[in-house]
Amino acid sequence: MTKSASLVRVCLAYVAALAVAVVWLAWGPSTDSLLWDSLIADLLATLVIFGFSRVHHNSSFYDAYWSVAPLLLACYWWSESTDLNETRAWLVMLVVVVWAVRLTANWVYAFPGLHHEDFRYPLLRARAGRFEVLADLGGIHVVPTLQVFLGMVPVYVALTRQGRDVGWLDVVAVVVGLGAVLLQLVSDTQMYRFVRTRQPGQAMDQGLWAWSRHPNYFGEFSFWVAMALFGVATSPGDAWWLVLGALAMLALLQGASIPMMEERSLERRPGYQDVIDRVPRFVPRPPRRTT
Repeated sequence: MTKSASLVRVCLAYVAALAVAVVWLAWGPSTDSLLWDSLIADLLATLVIFGFSRVHHNSSFYDAYWSVAPLLLACYWWSESTDLNETRAWLVMLVVVVWAVRLTANWVYAFPGLHHEDFRYPLLRARAGRFEVLADLGGIHVVPTLQVFLGMVPVYVALTRQGRDVGWLDVVAVVVGLGAVLLQLVSDTQMYRFVRTRQPGQAMDQGLWAWSRHPNYFGEFSFWVAMALFGVATSPGDAWWLVLGALAMLALLQGASIPMMEERSLERRPGYQDVIDRVPRFVPRPPRRTT
C-alpha cells in the first residue's frame, strides 16, 4: 500500500474516533465532570483506533494519536470553560499547538506506509504470547492514552481555572515548552540527514546526538514538564499531583522506550557500545572522553 493510501486510511480512522468522542460528549451520560467526561471520550476514541489497528494488523495506527489527542482535548476544555485566565490560556495553547503540529508533521514525514509497523509493537505482542490482544489493547493503546491524559491534567487546570495571575513561572513554562519543540525539531532533522548518508552499522553520535543518546526523548519529556509548570503556575497548592503526568512520561521513556531502542541499536550497530560509553543516556551534556 502506498504512503498516500495509508495516510487516507489513518485519517479515516481518526475521523471515526473523533466522531465517536463527539457523540459521547454530546449525547452520552454525563459524569458532571468535564475532566472525567473527557477521559471517557478519549478512551472511546482510543478503542476506535485499536479496532483499525487490529483490522489492518498494524498498531502504528495509534502513533499519531500521541500528538493529535492532546490538541483536541485542550481545544475542547478551552471551549467549555467559563472561568479562566485568558492570557494564560493563550500561552498554553501556543505551546500545545506548536508541539502538536510539529510532532504530527514529523510523524507524517517519517511514516512510510501501512506496510511498516513500529518495531516495538510486534515485540510487545510476541512477549505476551497468547495474551497478545491484551498487550496490544493495553500496552500499545490504552496505557499510552492514560499517560498522555495524565500529562494533560495540568493543561486542564490552566484552561479551566482563573488561578493566580500570569507570572514568571508561566514565562518559564513557555520558554521550556518552545525550547523542547526546538530541541526535538533539530534532533529529528539531524537524524534524518544522518540516515541518508550513514554507512552500514554506523551509529549516530553527531550534533545534539553527541550530547545525548536520545535528545528527541529529552525534548518530549521537557514539553510535559512545561505543561506541569503551567498547572503549578495556575494552582501552586496542587503542585504535588500536577507533576505526576511529567513523571509518568519520564517513567515511560526510561523504563520502556529508551531500553528497547538501545537494545535494538546494540543488535544492529556494532559501534553503538562505544556511543554508550561516551554519550550521556538522556540529559544533554558534553560527551565523556574514553581511552
